Amino acid sequence: MRGLDKRVAVVTGAAGGIGREICRRFLEEGASVVALDVNADALKQLATGLGADERRLFCLTVDITDYAKVKEAVDRGAAQFGKLDILVNNAGWDVASPFLKTEPDLWDKIIAINLKGPLNLHKAALPHLIAGGGGKVVNVASDAGRVGSSGESVYSACKGGLIAFSKTIARETARDNVRVNVVCPGPTDTALLRSFVGEGEYGQKIYDGLKKAIPLKRLGQPEDIPGLVAFLSSDDANFMTGQVISVSGGLTMNG
Repeated sequence: MRGLDKRVAVVTGAAGGIGREICRRFLEEGASVVALDVNADALKQLATGLGADERRLFCLTVDITDYAKVKEAVDRGAAQFGKLDILVNNAGWDVASPFLKTEPDLWDKIIAINLKGPLNLHKAALPHLIAGGGGKVVNVASDAGRVGSSGESVYSACKGGLIAFSKTIARETARDNVRVNVVCPGPTDTALLRSFVGEGEYGQKIYDGLKKAIPLKRLGQPEDIPGLVAFLSSDDANFMTGQVISVSGGLTMNG
């Protein structure tokens, strides 16, 4: 990709399945990464697995629902590398259940992680991007936010909200040379999906049913997402902003 070499990217949920592959792709493209995750042990495994030290991969444990902690982490990342160019909001969390079987405490946690968390990151990171003359934001939402998903009502609402928020920020920051786009994975074989479908025979039936519904006849893999994230972060996407692109194997065709 053009223009990723020597760029600096902040990636949330960096130690998860998709986040790890996003970090790997940025490093391969010559970028440096500020890797944020709530799981300190997983961050250590990330650094070891990618074979990168703090000159290229700066790992910070942070709860993205806490704005003060987010700002501190983002500022530390900017100080470590001298700038920030890219923000990737990838962190997410959910528990699958029909809406009427859920309670407000669960709603609050889902909203805090999936909607408030990205808002916190935008508030903390955008000033750095603007001060540097512009940059790229890639928000990882979900096709659940585009078309809905049974058992994921509040999560879907958050991801739909993130899509609308992204389009608004794209308009507000266009004058500052910031591009904001959204990637919407479809069913992707991660720990979150496994927790969603459940264990045992019933979970396997749901898992197999999802595969049959996808025209390409397989679930997405974490490795299917970073290419689009890298593209939208690169100079090759300089004339794209406010766009929402699905990576779903054709499950949710749009156009």
